[in-house]
Amino acid sequence: MSLTSQSLKQLALQKFKKNFWGVFSFCFILLVGVVSVFAYVLAPDNSQYANQMHLSIHSKKPGFTVSMLTIPSGMDLDQNVFDKIFFGTKNADTEIPISSFAINKDTLSYTEYASDGLKGIEKAISLSVFSNNNPQDFIKQKTFLFGTDKYGRDLLSRVLVGARISFFIGFVAVFISLVIGIFMGSIAGYFGGKIDAFIMWVINVTWSIPTLLLVIAITLALGKGFWQVFIAVGLTMWVEVARVVRGQIISVKEMQYVTAARALGFNDFRIIIKHILPNIMAPVIVISAANFASAILVESGLSFLGIGAQPPMSSWGAMIKDHYNYIILGKPFLAIIPGLCIMSLVMAFMLIGNALRDALDVKG
Repeated sequence: MSLTSQSLKQLALQKFKKNFWGVFSFCFILLVGVVSVFAYVLAPDNSQYANQMHLSIHSKKPGFTVSMLTIPSGMDLDQNVFDKIFFGTKNADTEIPISSFAINKDTLSYTEYASDGLKGIEKAISLSVFSNNNPQDFIKQKTFLFGTDKYGRDLLSRVLVGARISFFIGFVAVFISLVIGIFMGSIAGYFGGKIDAFIMWVINVTWSIPTLLLVIAITLALGKGFWQVFIAVGLTMWVEVARVVRGQIISVKEMQYVTAARALGFNDFRIIIKHILPNIMAPVIVISAANFASAILVESGLSFLGIGAQPPMSSWGAMIKDHYNYIILGKPFLAIIPGLCIMSLVMAFMLIGNALRDALDVKG
């Protein structure tokens, strides 16, 4: 009977597959990733930033339905398919919520929607603005599954588009932290001496500054905006990676395979890249999952403070900021829905981090 040898990667993968919450979290994160990439394809409001405002239907509850009249602008906006899929549709048409309409010869008479039992303004428009003089093709029932925000925008579309910022900031911030942290930690741990002392001084100084305060300072220095937040969050998370990498390299740099690599005449760069780092990546992978969650929370906090993603860009943190006072006004869903989105995504990254820790058997 032959004995089948299994690599450590295969054993770790088998152990991970047995962890229900780890697999569930991985599938959930994968789903959020697909949604964030194709948000404008999935969103009912596929305009740029899902920013179609209808003040007459603001703050409506989930499941609200209204007749929507679309008046064509007649403008031919040149936009390719790629741009529409990933950045939204440039829409110059006018959407008007209506409660009733009537067609009289060559005009369309309609009554604008008004809430709280009020009667809307009655208006008329020529049928010539509609193609084939058939306005009924431009009047459709529109259902807002998550309701509308205080500006009358579709909350579901804003949540889907806002997932892009929260999800991608994790990738960009973790990538920046890995590049800087692995480089600094590798040099400090491998060479030691004065280099180690200097890098540890930089790490300790950076670590002593509160994360949110440091992010705010970097954001204010770089300016408010989308990419500035990504860079600022990434520049504050490298210290944890650097300390882990430094500690791991110190513990393995005197092992036999490293000594053998030196005896074979390999240079220090090759020894670190080819021999040491592949053997110490398990704890780095685990801490990266935790940094994903931290990056999402920091970005949400910055957006809540108004120095994150700027309007009209959709962000879960900014949505909570705009609607947190509605919690006591009888419409808590406006703040609870984006809050639950943040909580679920952060929880998924924490659960997958725990599953990876168990699978990779990281100790200490």
